[in-house]
Amino acid sequence: MTQQSHQTQQLTEQPTQQSTPQPFGVRLAAAMDAHGPLCVGIDPSPALLAAWGLSDDASGLERFSRAVVEAVAGSCAAIKPQAAFFERHGSRGVAVLEQVVADARAAGVLCVVDAKRGDIGSTMAAYADAFAGDGSPLAGDAVTASPFLGFGSLDPLLDVAARTGRGVFVLALTSNPEGAAVQHARGQDGEAVAAAVARAAAQRNAAAQAAGEPLGSVGLVVGATTGDAASRLAVDLAAVHGPLLAPGIGAQGAGPADLARVFGPARSAVLASSSREILSAGPSVRALQEAAVRSAVACRNALRHHP
Repeated sequence: MTQQSHQTQQLTEQPTQQSTPQPFGVRLAAAMDAHGPLCVGIDPSPALLAAWGLSDDASGLERFSRAVVEAVAGSCAAIKPQAAFFERHGSRGVAVLEQVVADARAAGVLCVVDAKRGDIGSTMAAYADAFAGDGSPLAGDAVTASPFLGFGSLDPLLDVAARTGRGVFVLALTSNPEGAAVQHARGQDGEAVAAAVARAAAQRNAAAQAAGEPLGSVGLVVGATTGDAASRLAVDLAAVHGPLLAPGIGAQGAGPADLARVFGPARSAVLASSSREILSAGPSVRALQEAAVRSAVACRNALRHHP
């Protein structure tokens, strides 16, 4: 193992329960510096499986997913398996998701499980154990979550993630048109829901900021195609001091240059997510790797060097 790969593996390995966990935000910042601000989505839809000449079953799912991990590890900061595409295959599909999480850890690449869980009380605590608890095969390095039952409903997940050194990406401004009805709505005090979510995330990251950590471990999901929504709604993305997961690159319409316009002074915290544009290069592992490298370079240029 080379010195660089050993260092990367140290950043992505989860510590034992007896050791002090290294926060996800610290590990993600290092991975973004090393590999660029790209997160490769693993979305094994029926159409993509067919395009790769694979069967739409657990066997095809496994071949697809493991090929992507093999191809892009070392070329991106993180991978993001979309849980729904695995769950549609039942228990065998979930077993493949568990394998992807394990493969990512072995390959030294951070894994964000895109599950978008959101509930209350003991149910949220159970989700926390599943997606952020030490020893759970579904627990990657971070998970996505929905705050629209109230940001406080996420406390069980946020607490477990903080204790185990994992991250949580909270939905804030999504690209789907229907999202605006909730996310752009304003309370009696005039604050938009998305702005309140960002403010709550910033509060969770306050200790990390005070400690001088480059990023906190509570991030937001902000679509790369949301235009000027953040500025119009007074959503202070820079104040969050957490990573900003930005889906919508490539096939969904946003180019890397759009990222700088959407995120402004917070663009150095953006983890740009691309799925179909990279995955369509498969099934060749080499072609997938080349597509990931191109996308990582383009995103880095747009986010770090844009005026």
